[in-house]
Amino acid sequence: MTNQAGALAGIKVLDLSRVLGGPYCTQALADHGAEVIKLEPPAGDETRAWGPPFEGDTAAYFRGVNRNKKGISIDLSTDQGKDILLHLLADADVLVENFKPGTLERWGLGYEDVLSVRFPKLIHCAISGFGLDGPLGGLPGYDAAIQAIAGLMSVNGDKTTGAMRVGLPIVDMVTGLNAVTGILLALNERQRSGRGQFIDITLYDCGVSLLHPHVPNYLASGKEPVLTGNAHPNIAPYDSYATGNEPIYLAVGNDRQFAILCDHLGAPELPHDERFSSNSQRSVNRAELKTQLELHLRKHEAQELASSLIGKGVPCGAVASVKSVIDHPHTEHRKMLLKMDGYRGIASPVKLSRTPAVYRSLPPSLGEHTYEVLRANGYTESALKTLTDTGVIKPA
Repeated sequence: MTNQAGALAGIKVLDLSRVLGGPYCTQALADHGAEVIKLEPPAGDETRAWGPPFEGDTAAYFRGVNRNKKGISIDLSTDQGKDILLHLLADADVLVENFKPGTLERWGLGYEDVLSVRFPKLIHCAISGFGLDGPLGGLPGYDAAIQAIAGLMSVNGDKTTGAMRVGLPIVDMVTGLNAVTGILLALNERQRSGRGQFIDITLYDCGVSLLHPHVPNYLASGKEPVLTGNAHPNIAPYDSYATGNEPIYLAVGNDRQFAILCDHLGAPELPHDERFSSNSQRSVNRAELKTQLELHLRKHEAQELASSLIGKGVPCGAVASVKSVIDHPHTEHRKMLLKMDGYRGIASPVKLSRTPAVYRSLPPSLGEHTYEVLRANGYTESALKTLTDTGVIKPA
C-alpha cells in the first residue's frame, strides 16, 4: 500500500532560489511531499525567459524544475516584503536561497543574528558560487564558469576539441542534489536536537567533488590527467568504438566481461595476448586494443551488437539521441516521463515503495498563488489590496 502524501509530507519549504541549483533541489523535495512555496521577485525567475522553446509565455527550462510548487511574487527590497518573508518563515522548516553571499545580512535577515534567533528550528540552506569568504568568496558563479574553474573542462574533450564543457549543467544539478542531501541530514538531526542549522553549499565545492577518479589519480601519481575523449582514464576497453554503422560504447570493467566480448566478436585469442591479459595491461596498450577491437566491431551494427552483448552481461550501449531515450520502452516502463494535464517532464528517479513521488500541480505562473498563500497566513483582503497597490506583492 502506498502513501500518496509523500515521504516529506508536513515539511514546509520556503524557496527563494532561482535558475537551476536551488529549484532543482526544491522540486525534488516537492515531488516527495514537501509543501514548497516559491517566492519570486516581481520580474520573476530569469529562467522564465530562457527560451525558446516556450510553453505559453514560460520557457520549458523553467517548467522543467518548478512543478509541485506554489508560486508567489514579493518585492523583498521593500520593508513590507521583508516582513512578509518573516511572517512566512514562522512555521517553515526549511529556507532555500541562492542570493549572493551577504545579501540577507544586508537586509537585516542574516541567519546567525536574526533567523536562527527568531526561528531556532529553521534549516537555512544557502547555495552560492564560492561561499562568503576565502580567495573567491562572494564572487558570482554559473555552471559553465564553475566547470572551467573547478577543473571539469580540463578532463572533458580530446586532443582535437580541447577542453570542453560537459553538455548539461552538471554542476548546478549536483549542487541541487547535495542541497537535498544536506537538508535531509539536517532534518534528521533536528529530530534529536530540536534545532535547525545553516547549510553552506557552493557550486565550487560540488564541482571539485566530481573530480573522481582524476583527483585520486593525481594525488597518488603526481601526474596531471590528459584529455582522453570518451575513454576512461583507468579502465579499458571503456570507450566509444566504431562499428559497421553507428558508434557503440563499451564499458568493460573486468576480465570476465572482456573475455565474453572477445568471444562474441570471434576473437577469443585477445584475452590471452599479453598486451590485453589484464586491465592494467589493456590500459597501457589501449590504442592497440582499440585497433584490434574495431577490426571485429566493424562487422556488426551498433544497436544489434549492443543488445546481444548487454544480454550476455557486457555493459555497453549504442549512442542514443534524446528523442530515442524519450521513445524507449524502458523509459516508459520506469515511468521516467511524467505526463500531467498537458505538462510533460522528467519524473523523479527516486522510487520509494510506500511513499513514492507525488505529482500534484503544474509549474506555477508568476505570482499564481500569492493571494492564496498570504490569505492562508492571515492576510486580510484590505491588506492584500494595499500590498498590491504599492507593488510589494504581485498576484497572477
